[in-house]
Amino acid sequence: MATEPARRRPKLNRGTVLRTERVTPHMIRVVVGGEGLAGFGAGEYTDHYVKLLFKQPGVEYPEPLDMERVRAEYPREQWPTTRTYTVRSWDPEKVELAIDFVHHGDKGLAGPWAARVQPGEEVLFMGPGGAYAPSERADWHLLVGDESALPAIGAALERVPTGAPARVFVEVAGPEEEQELPTPGDAEIVWLHRDGGEVGEALVGAVRDLAFPEGEVHAFVHGEAGFVKELRRHLRVDRGLPLDRLSISGYWRRGRDEDGWQSSKREWNKQVEEEEAKALA
Repeated sequence: MATEPARRRPKLNRGTVLRTERVTPHMIRVVVGGEGLAGFGAGEYTDHYVKLLFKQPGVEYPEPLDMERVRAEYPREQWPTTRTYTVRSWDPEKVELAIDFVHHGDKGLAGPWAARVQPGEEVLFMGPGGAYAPSERADWHLLVGDESALPAIGAALERVPTGAPARVFVEVAGPEEEQELPTPGDAEIVWLHRDGGEVGEALVGAVRDLAFPEGEVHAFVHGEAGFVKELRRHLRVDRGLPLDRLSISGYWRRGRDEDGWQSSKREWNKQVEEEEAKALA
């Protein structure tokens, strides 16, 4: 009788902060390195992500930290808090991992951490995960997102094939949040300024109004779950895109922290898929 393969234990990575920089007034880049990252497995995808671990104050953990032991022996409220962030870049020769954080003052957990962390401090994280990279077979590329998707969009643009057409829509708070997005592709990058409006409203309008170029598109649409849901329906139902040409997911949801969003995301995805199936029937 066949046996099931052993479940792979997620790797715990230990890095050291090398430096930080302000990319824009509200975007902070933290560059992590150190011997603990030797052999870090990023590179296949442009939406690689890691799960940062933030220890609970006052809790003594086993050293070296063993998350399976923590989950088995510690009450849930004492587990380290996790926050998921996209890998902006990974340089295996320099052993440098860059992660971008949106920072809005004292709001949240990871943003304030990125604003105050100093070179030499330890960073613990699981990963990497990931599933998307621009297809070389696509005739053109569509990249859409808010600030949370901007690191993945930037990484994807660097991997778009030379000369390949790309239509890019990025929504940010205002013009001061725009940044350089180099690419070997033939990209038309449109920056949409929220200016106090609802997150994603401008993105939905821009994609609906876009005259799609001829040929097969490979699309990447990520960010706040509300606008992602609207654009998924538009692309799947109105535009007829098959799922294998679309990478789409809600990175976050208004009114929920990551813990609350992740706990409800599977049911939310199921509802979206059921509504979509009815519309396509």
